[in-house]
Amino acid sequence: MKRNIHYLEYLYCHLLIVFLIGRVGFVLNNRSVEKLSFLDGMGAFWRGFVGHDIMVAAFLLAVPWLMGLLALRHPGLRLRAWLIPYYVLMGLAVAAIITADAVMYEYWQFKLGMVALSYAASPEGATNSVSQSFLLIRATLFLLLALWIIVPCILLTPKRLPSGTSERLWMRNISIIWTFLLISGIFFMRQGDVYGNPKALVANHAAVNPVYAFAKSINLTDNFARRYDSLLSEEDRADFFKGLYPEPADDIQDTLLTTQRPDILVVFIEGFGSRFVKELGGLPDVAPGWSRLIPQCIFWENYYSNSFRTDRGTVSAFSGWLSYTDLGLMKRTEFHAALPSVARTLGSEGYETGYIYGGAMTNMGKRTFLQNADFQHLYDDTAFSSEQKSGCWGVNDSIVLQKACEMVKDWQGGHHFLVAQTLSSHEPWDVPYHRLDDEILNAFAYTDYSIACMIDTLRQLPQWDNLLVVMIPDHGFLYKQSYDDAGFFHAPMLWIGGVVREPRRMDVLMNQSDIPATLLSQMGIRHDEYPWSRNVLSQTYTYPFVYCNWPAGLLYKDSTGTSIYDLDGDVTIVEEPADDGLRVMRAKAILQSSYDQLGGMLKKTPHVLPPEGRVLMPRRTCPYCHKHVSLFSNHV
Repeated sequence: MKRNIHYLEYLYCHLLIVFLIGRVGFVLNNRSVEKLSFLDGMGAFWRGFVGHDIMVAAFLLAVPWLMGLLALRHPGLRLRAWLIPYYVLMGLAVAAIITADAVMYEYWQFKLGMVALSYAASPEGATNSVSQSFLLIRATLFLLLALWIIVPCILLTPKRLPSGTSERLWMRNISIIWTFLLISGIFFMRQGDVYGNPKALVANHAAVNPVYAFAKSINLTDNFARRYDSLLSEEDRADFFKGLYPEPADDIQDTLLTTQRPDILVVFIEGFGSRFVKELGGLPDVAPGWSRLIPQCIFWENYYSNSFRTDRGTVSAFSGWLSYTDLGLMKRTEFHAALPSVARTLGSEGYETGYIYGGAMTNMGKRTFLQNADFQHLYDDTAFSSEQKSGCWGVNDSIVLQKACEMVKDWQGGHHFLVAQTLSSHEPWDVPYHRLDDEILNAFAYTDYSIACMIDTLRQLPQWDNLLVVMIPDHGFLYKQSYDDAGFFHAPMLWIGGVVREPRRMDVLMNQSDIPATLLSQMGIRHDEYPWSRNVLSQTYTYPFVYCNWPAGLLYKDSTGTSIYDLDGDVTIVEEPADDGLRVMRAKAILQSSYDQLGGMLKKTPHVLPPEGRVLMPRRTCPYCHKHVSLFSNHV
C-alpha cells in the first residue's frame, strides 16, 4: 500500500538518478574537449540538480501525476496500463536526447537542439564521419538507457490506486508541490542560471539538463521576425545597427587585379581554419603548401568565416548572406529565390559557371541550392569512376582538384567561373597520405598538399595568365579549442593567379559573406542585390568588423577588441579587452535584424509544393535566350 501511495516520489527520484548518470556520461565522454577537476564536476552536478533537474523531472511526470488524480476519482482505472505507452515514448525520447547530447558535444561543443534534427535528416553525414562500431556502441548505450528509464517507471507505477481519505490528502499535497515546480520551471528556469564561471564552457554545459536544452530550442512556428525580439527593443536595435552595413558604392579604393574579366576558380576548403596555418598563429608544419604560396599571392590575414558548418558557409560565400543560429538556408528552398548568387551575377555577365564536389550533392540539399543559385554545370561523385571513390565521403581531394585542373585546361574562349569543394579534411580522417602521426593534422596536411599540387599544375597551363584562384575555407574546425576562441572562425584566404597584380598582405577585417561584393567590385560589377556583403576595399568601408555565429552564441570583433556572447546562457563569455558592452549590443542588433529580414523574405517569397515534394521557385528570364524558366531548372 505504501508503494502504491508514493509512486510519484519513487518515479521522481528515479528520473533524478537518470539525469545524474547522464551528466556523468556527458563529462566522461567529453574528456577530450576538457577534463574537469573533481570540484568543477561536483559544482556542475549540483547547479544542474538544483537549477534544472528538479523541475524537468516534474515536467516529465506531469502526465503520471494527472493520471493519478484521475485514478483517485475512478478507483477501477488501470493506471499502469494507461501509462505504459507514455513511459515508452518518454523513455525513448529522454534516452535519445541524453545519448545524442553526450556524443555530439564532442564534435559541436554546444547542447543538443533542433539544429541537430536538420542534420539528422541527412544521415549520410553521420555515417560517413564515424565507423560502424562507433554507431553500434552508441546505439547499444541508447537502448540500455531507454530500458533503464522505461522498465523502472512501469514497475514503480501501481496497477490501480486506492481512493481512501489518506490517499486523497496525499495527492492534494503532492499537487501543491507539483504545481509549484511546474510554475517555477515555466517562469524562472533559465540556462544561464546553472552556469558557474562563464569561460568554463564544458562545466557549464554539463550542468545544463539536456532535455531542457532540447525543449527550449523547439520553435513551433516560422515567425522569424520575432525570433530574437527579446534581445533589444526596436529602438535600440535600430540604433546599434545603424551604419554597420553601408550602402553599396562603385568606388574601388584598391585595385588588386590586372583585368576585370578573369577566369575564376574558387577552392572551397573543408574546415581549414587558422588553427592549421602557421602564418595565422596556428600549428607549424601542417600546411607547408600554404606557407610556400602566401608570399606569392594576396593573403587576407583577417578573414573570418561566418558560421560553423558547410551548408551555412556555402550560402555566405556564394550568396553574400549572413548565417543564422538555428537555421540553414541551404535546405530551406522557400528562401532561395530571394537570395543573390555570384553564379547568377557572373552568368548575366556571360560567364559559364560550374561546381565540382567529390561527394554526394544530396546532403543538406546542396544540389537544389546550387541549381537555384544558377550554377550551370554541377559535378558530384557520379562524375568519377568507382575506383576513384575511395574516401568515406567520396572522392579524395587530390583527385577532385586534379579534375578541376583538367576542366580549367579545357577552357577555350569566353569567361569561366568554377568552384571546387574539398572534403578529405573531415572525420573519419582516412586519407591516402601519411606525413603526420596525428590523424586529424595529417588529413589537413593532405588537403594542403593537394592544393599546392593543384596550383603547381595550373601554373603550367596557358589559362594561368587570365586565372584568379580564390582559396577559402567553408568554416573552421575545433581542434583542441572551443567557441570561446575566436581562432575557430579566423581563417586564411588566398588570391593567386596570373591576374594578381602583385603579392600583398591584406589586414582588413572581413567576413566570408563579404567575398561577393569585394570580388565583384574588383571586376567592375555592381553588387546592389547583396545587402549583407560589403566591399571591404571601398572608401565607404570605414568601420571594419566581423560578425560570426553558431547555434549557441555570437562573436563580434572590431578594432577595439573581441566579444563572444553565449545566447543560451545570456552571458558574455569573452570580452577582450573589456568595453561598455557596445560590441555585444551590435552583435545582438545584427542577429535581430537578420531575422527580421528573414521574416520579410518568407512573406514575399511564393512557393508551392507539388506531389513529388520538389519546391518550385518563381520564374525568371534567361539572360541569353530570354525564355521564362524556373529558378529550379538547370537551363543554360
